[in-house]
Amino acid sequence: MTIDSMSKAFIGALDAGTTSTRFIIFDDAGRPYAVHQIEFEQQYPHAGWHEQNPYEIIKCANDCIDGAVRKFVASGYDVSDIKAVGITNQRETTLVWDSETGKPLYNAIAWPDTRTSRLVHHFKDKNGAENLVRLCGLPLSTYPSALKLVWLLQNVHTVQDARKRGTLMFGTVDTWLVYNLTGGGKAGTDTKFVTDTTNASRTMFLNINSLKYDDFLLDFFEVSRGVKLPDIVCSADNEAYGNIASGVLAGVPIASCLGDQSAALVGQRAFNVGMGKNTYGTGLFLLYNTGEEPVFSKNGLLTTVGYHFKGEKPIYALEGSIAVGGAAVKFLRDNLGLISESDEVGQLAAKVSDAGGVVFVTAFSGLFAPYWIDDTQGTIYGITNYTTKEHIARATIEATCYQTRAVLEAMAKDSGYEMKTLKVDGGMSNSDVCMQIQADIIGLDVVRPQYRETTALGAAIAAGFAVGVYASFDDLKKVNTDGETTFKPSITEKKREKWYKLWQRAVSRCGGWLQDDDDEDDSVVDEEKRIENGVEKQFA
Repeated sequence: MTIDSMSKAFIGALDAGTTSTRFIIFDDAGRPYAVHQIEFEQQYPHAGWHEQNPYEIIKCANDCIDGAVRKFVASGYDVSDIKAVGITNQRETTLVWDSETGKPLYNAIAWPDTRTSRLVHHFKDKNGAENLVRLCGLPLSTYPSALKLVWLLQNVHTVQDARKRGTLMFGTVDTWLVYNLTGGGKAGTDTKFVTDTTNASRTMFLNINSLKYDDFLLDFFEVSRGVKLPDIVCSADNEAYGNIASGVLAGVPIASCLGDQSAALVGQRAFNVGMGKNTYGTGLFLLYNTGEEPVFSKNGLLTTVGYHFKGEKPIYALEGSIAVGGAAVKFLRDNLGLISESDEVGQLAAKVSDAGGVVFVTAFSGLFAPYWIDDTQGTIYGITNYTTKEHIARATIEATCYQTRAVLEAMAKDSGYEMKTLKVDGGMSNSDVCMQIQADIIGLDVVRPQYRETTALGAAIAAGFAVGVYASFDDLKKVNTDGETTFKPSITEKKREKWYKLWQRAVSRCGGWLQDDDDEDDSVVDEEKRIENGVEKQFA
């Protein structure tokens, strides 16, 4: 141990996001000392389909760990200074692999994927569907993991074969990472096949009250037979996740695991009832701490597990999930070429005082909370000869801000409490223009911490609790509090309401775009051929 590090405890955080992976090494005050990040490939084989390579997910994780640790050591610290590792991950993304070989059987189906839209309608008509929200906290939609697994079971031959043999393993990204980091099922390793309560609560298999798998839910989705499900453990636990099996951190314990939005809730230190945060990532996710009992929404929100530390009672949250946030900015960059770098969207939007009547309903994956409209796609209203790329850039930002307001209004109705300020983090929060637009649209102060990677910080904090770096929440009072920026509303109430009514009008008109045809969808036929000739062979 170096002299400089004797008074510090360091914790590594593996943040496996939707489009990139990073490993950050924090000290016990929440200051980052080393970081390594890699953006990985996204695959879109058909409209509405979104896949990732499972091998690339674990390779990026290992490469990021190696890269950050090298930087840490080069700065004069020792690997032994790192006391534990925490993991946070994109949530509903679904993976399947074989327990005998440890090899994936198909690409990961990412959480925004909408190939299961027909299954949504099928299961909504099934007896017992009316009980789902009360049991698992989630409505039927393309979003959770359950229907992604159902689709794999119905369409992929290798998955069907593994099920018949009893070797089919299912997991979300956290389970896949822990499984591989602790040995990947190889002989002589203590491989862990686990998931934490926050991730399990996104599958529709977990009973939100008991925090155990529910027989009714498993039977409802027809996955109770021949599918190996990971053990459910606490989000912060010094034993359940095992130790890293190889590499530069071999022997270091994995002490926490949280879905990314729960990790951000912890990273924002929202430990009291009524506190919340909004994370502006690929999607937008607003979580609101509701305490030790689940609150069931009547206004389109999700009931989820906020976090669950070993030895403590679980903490629940209401969540407003918005499918498209930073993904819309990426669309402007990669698909339309309106900007060359993502951070240019704010600069472009700042050149106009408003969107010029343009409203962009960014429903690339349908509309999530609080609307839950599956039969729609991205739609732009109000284009005229006056419209410029600046107007479209501003309308893109406003789309995330309007949906945030809709979620905040739903949370106030469900909880009886209106937030006084909105804590923010994530990529889009880096833009002053974006956050000022957000403050104007919701009419509340928007508070942004100086260090915005609160998802990774939350994973580190949870791991710190598990291994004794922190003894109580009081130890976190000064973590990441310096350099906060507050954005205050700057427009009139009349203008705010006028803009919002235009947004509501656009949303009311965007549904029904996608209608089931009598003929079989050509993309389904194409996909069956692709499975037989491509991906299935890749993971055979």
